[in-house]
Order: sequence, then C-alpha cells, then structure tokens
Amino acid sequence: MEKELEKLIRSDLHRLGIKKMPSAFGHGLPLQAKYLILWRKAAFYYKKGGFLRKWYGWRLDKMQERTQITLPREVQAGSGLYIGHLGRLIVHPDVKMGSNINLSTGVTIGQANRGKRKGIPTIGNNVWIGTNAVITGNIRIGNDVMICPNAFVNMDVPDHSIVIGNPAVIHHRDNATESYINNRVDL
Repeated sequence: MEKELEKLIRSDLHRLGIKKMPSAFGHGLPLQAKYLILWRKAAFYYKKGGFLRKWYGWRLDKMQERTQITLPREVQAGSGLYIGHLGRLIVHPDVKMGSNINLSTGVTIGQANRGKRKGIPTIGNNVWIGTNAVITGNIRIGNDVMICPNAFVNMDVPDHSIVIGNPAVIHHRDNATESYINNRVDL
C-alpha cells in the first residue's frame, strides 16, 4: 500500500480508537471503519486512474448503498476523518475538509445554487458537525468549530465558534471542540 494512503487510513482508524492496521479483509472492524478504509482507497485511486480506480469506485458505490453514507471519492479530506455511526450522510463531491472532522448521522454538506453564496463549503480543521446539521453554500467554516445538531449554516463561521439553530447563531468560544473531537491527529 502506498505510504500516503496508509497514513490517511491509520489516522482515520486512530480517530475510531483502532490501534493497528486490519487484515486485508478487515475482520472484526466496525462497518464505518471498513467504509472509511474503502473511501480512502477509492479517493486515492480516483486521482491515479486505471483499473483500481474503477474497482474501488464500484466497491464504494456498493458500500454507499449498504451504509447510506454518500461521501463521494472526489471529496478532499485531511487526516483523521471520523464517522461515528452509520446512516444518512450526504456530502457534495466538491467539498474540501481539513483534518480531524467529525461527521454525524443526518449531516448534509451541499451546494447553494443561487444568490451571493452560490457554491460549495470549505471546512477547516477540528470541526465537529452534529446530527442533522446542514451546511450549504460558498462559505468557509473555520478551525475549532462546533456545529450543533439541527443547525442550518449558510454563512461564514470564524475560528473558535459554536453554531446553534436555524437560522444559525454563532457564539465565540475558545476550545469549542474540546472533549468532542477525541483521538485527534496532530496537524
């Protein structure tokens, strides 16, 4: 396995509390860990092309049907991606995410099709996104941000913030994600 790919997989497994690389078949791993490994491989080989691009792309499509997680291989994500539970999760293919991102069930990160925020979100490092949160538009979510469950975010969010509600209300808080993002990967 390529070193860059292995490092990303290890960082994701670390976030899930898994200390060592699994066997080739991933026996004993939770399904979300298997999903993340497959997603990393599909994303890695998507850039490289060839047979493995098609193979891992096909396998990821099948796994998405099984898990209801739609995290396209085109998504750019840093190390330490965490998906805590299976269930509906939708991320637009053009989304860019930093490191140490937590995605909860029911999260939608998508595109705004009109207005001054037409486009796709960019998400910083150390961001916790709660259940059923919606993030949409050409916005930037800063570093160390907690987006609470059911929040609707269509505006820029500065670093060190907690976002609550619909419409979203932003509160400054140092160490906003402390005790929420566990097993962080060093940046």
